[in-house]
Amino acid sequence: MSASASDSWFLRARAVIPGGVNSPSRSFKGIGGGTPVVMVRGQGAYLEDVDGQRYIDYQAAYGPLVLGHAHPAVTEAIRRQAGEGTLTGAPHPLEIMLAERLCNGIEGLSQVRLVSTGTEAVMSAVRIARAYTGRSRVVKFRGAYHGHSDAMLVDAGSGVGTVGITTPAGIPDGVERDVTGLPYNDIDAVLAFMERSGDTVAAILVEPVEGNMGLVEPGTDFLSGLAEIARAHGALLIFDEVITAFRFHYGAAGSLYGVTPDLYCLGKTIGGGLPQGAYGGRADVMATVAPLGPSYQAGTLAGNPLAAAAGLALLDVLSRENPYPEMERLGQLLHEGLIEQARRRGIPVALNRLGGMFTLFFTDGEVRDYDGALRSDAGRFARFYRALLAGGVYLAPSRLECWFVSAAHTQDEIARTLEVTEGAFAAI
Repeated sequence: MSASASDSWFLRARAVIPGGVNSPSRSFKGIGGGTPVVMVRGQGAYLEDVDGQRYIDYQAAYGPLVLGHAHPAVTEAIRRQAGEGTLTGAPHPLEIMLAERLCNGIEGLSQVRLVSTGTEAVMSAVRIARAYTGRSRVVKFRGAYHGHSDAMLVDAGSGVGTVGITTPAGIPDGVERDVTGLPYNDIDAVLAFMERSGDTVAAILVEPVEGNMGLVEPGTDFLSGLAEIARAHGALLIFDEVITAFRFHYGAAGSLYGVTPDLYCLGKTIGGGLPQGAYGGRADVMATVAPLGPSYQAGTLAGNPLAAAAGLALLDVLSRENPYPEMERLGQLLHEGLIEQARRRGIPVALNRLGGMFTLFFTDGEVRDYDGALRSDAGRFARFYRALLAGGVYLAPSRLECWFVSAAHTQDEIARTLEVTEGAFAAI
């Protein structure tokens, strides 16, 4: 087989970028290795690679592209602002407008600080929780991924698990001592730990809907139980909604379950495809942040006009057009089609879905936590993935990631996808 343009570009990348990728989750290590597809453009529900091959895209850049690629409202906002300057280094009307939009759209978000990434958002929220409570320990959940700051890589999932790293190197022992990983959806484990050590805990950090061990919804009363336990022990509850905010409806995912945390971490969607994150919540907690308080956090690119313009444009469209019911409908069609195809072939699968976001696990058991996700068949997923790729359907190259149906997908894309998956199930 002759070398593709992706092969040539990847050869060049490996010479100057570790592993040839700027994020390990973009590598093909999770599907047995090989050359990642090098993409040159995206439009609507499609990506196109450097060889001119088009793919129906369900990766959505790992979540931010709720409207699909190159939505006209977003690209026009970026184009317009680029002509006015990309960075001021001073307060700018658009960052203030975006902060107002977020506070108006998310229950319990009284004040918000913009940053550049979801990693920064979580790192900063954890820091101010420690400053506010005077405690150091953070409780998180095994297999959750909250960015690549030292503390958050303890018991992390998603890309860390995909590339086969259990304990990332370079994290000091002292950091690990201040982070406790517990099983997701096990409220008894949280209660038992907090009864022993609750007076040392600054925060309980959780994705209200897990998206980094594949999609896993919270069990009945899990989130409300976390809120009660945190309150009883004087700890803060932090929702990492970097993936989930504005993904299922116009607002935070936590509100779907009737729970409002003390702090939120946001990202992905709120940047409209450009780098942007945010953290915020209760006004008294946010008063801990400099220049009001002693907890310091800063960023040269935070709230830059270009990302703020893109985020505002995307949120405008979501608020005005409400694409969520159609994304839900298309997600259900794909869900039902995949389950039926697997059943006819006798292939055991579990599919966890909320709205247009889901994960197909190759397992015969229910997936409610990280251990359940890890029991899914990595080899079978790898063969399925490669068959889909050959058929022009693009997913994240990991069994621990999610599929995303965007507002740009139509019933035609779903039908074509199910044609390709029919062949993929047959092939495995």
